[in-house]
Amino acid sequence: MRIAAGLLAVTALTAATACSTSDQPAHAEAPAAAAALKPSETLTPLLQQALPNVKGKTFTSAVVAFPPNISALPHRHGQAFVYAYVLEGTVRSKVDDKPVTTYHQGENWIEQPGAHHVLTENPSRTKPAKLLVVFVSNTGDELKVDDPKS
Repeated sequence: MRIAAGLLAVTALTAATACSTSDQPAHAEAPAAAAALKPSETLTPLLQQALPNVKGKTFTSAVVAFPPNISALPHRHGQAFVYAYVLEGTVRSKVDDKPVTTYHQGENWIEQPGAHHVLTENPSRTKPAKLLVVFVSNTGDELKVDDPKS
């Protein structure tokens, strides 16, 4: 429940930031501030449930939305088993040392526990993309941990 509440808070904060306006003219915005406001992927939790027959494991489903021309930071999903299904648009993905693969609406993939998700992006400059993502994780683990910045 703690993870779902945190994800909902992040989603609400992202939406509030995207909808806020500034009193300053656009030319007064610093480049760092502009980069901070760049849209990124959003994760909207759908369901989180402890698995009754597998002690210490939780099932979580979520929709991940990618605005046009957006990439997620390289990341891992801890020891979670991950299933991703493309609901809308196109997503390019690279996991571990496997080749980059392009997935279209209706296609899917899995990620093994501990996998390194090197690339996740919406290559379209005009159309959004959405994924249905299902995690089977250790109860209490973070669902996504971005790589440290170098």
